[in-house]
Amino acid sequence: MKVKDLLNISLQNFKNRKSRIFFTVLGVSVAIAAVLFLVSFGYGLQSSLLEKITTKDSLLTLDVMSSDAELIKLNEETLNKISGVENVEKISPHGQAPGNITLGDLTSESTINIIDLDYIKLEGISPKIGRNFESGDQNKIIINSSIAKLFNLEENDIIGKKIKMVVFLPDEESENASELKAYNLEQDFEILGLIEDSDTQGQIFIKNTDVLSVLPIKEYSSVKVKINNQTNLDEARNKLISMGFLVSALSDTVDQANQIFGVIQIVLGIFGTVALIVAAIGLINTMTISLLERTNEIGIMRAIGAAPGDIMWLFLGESLMIGFLGGVSGIILGVLSSQLVQVLVNLVSKSLGGEALRLFSYPIWFIFFIIILSSLVGLVGGFYPARRASKLNPLDALRYK
Repeated sequence: MKVKDLLNISLQNFKNRKSRIFFTVLGVSVAIAAVLFLVSFGYGLQSSLLEKITTKDSLLTLDVMSSDAELIKLNEETLNKISGVENVEKISPHGQAPGNITLGDLTSESTINIIDLDYIKLEGISPKIGRNFESGDQNKIIINSSIAKLFNLEENDIIGKKIKMVVFLPDEESENASELKAYNLEQDFEILGLIEDSDTQGQIFIKNTDVLSVLPIKEYSSVKVKINNQTNLDEARNKLISMGFLVSALSDTVDQANQIFGVIQIVLGIFGTVALIVAAIGLINTMTISLLERTNEIGIMRAIGAAPGDIMWLFLGESLMIGFLGGVSGIILGVLSSQLVQVLVNLVSKSLGGEALRLFSYPIWFIFFIIILSSLVGLVGGFYPARRASKLNPLDALRYK
């Protein structure tokens, strides 16, 4: 029997049993929508998290610190040695010191981070409000959200405010190494941007070009080291460790996060698969009932020359079409339902003062996988009824009532 004839017979069966076929397709589509909803939720959470903590440059960056502040000091000489390590593309030192900041009549303690423009890219700093540093900026700072809370200001209201700073550094003239000396930065610093973080300590980020002429910074707390290629990351790390440094990488955190989200996606996928199994059982039931109703029809087809293989492919073709249609409609249903949930969640989040989140993500490969999976469910669900139909005796089928 020609493929065209099998297709015509299948379509005719669909027309004759519209309600049953509709509800069977609906059952498959709901199951597929459940799989898509749950797994895309896992991918969405993963994407949102990684977008917040990573950039392309930060994934190639190593955080280097001294393993012993007395033996290994992160000074200019040490920075030159780090720069000379093979595959190191650039370095960005990070100075850190306690300080007092004053806004209006209020003064508060804060941590002052002295950085350069490269540090912004390598750390992946992205302001929630305002903007990042640019090369022409002078006397500008970026703060974290805790600073706004310290001064009892709304995050949007603090942008553009000007503050004064006093920085405390070790007193080189004192015999007591722990004694600090206050350095008053005379100029006002304008708040350029605000970053969101969970640190309860106020954090100020300031460009080194604005303060190095005033602050005698001889040592740094850490160094960002960018490697030229991902494949050279481990080699450069091992070299720096052998030099006595403590080395960590954001890529390690990302790998661990991916592993955790991989487990979450598998668990969510299992829940969705349960629904898919139920849909497959419904498909088997539909095709079995169709077999019983069409037994005489099968007998006539066999009597006029249809081969057992033709009968089998007739049923398999119908179940495959049901699975495919269920997959396509399930994707539409899953995307619509997930987008509805996302809109509702973001409305609630914004009403409570939060920010919009992307809760769902749909990798294109997963969409194709869903369609293939639903088609396979159709084939598997239709295999038993199709096999039974192909083995029917033509005479018994003609006599069946």
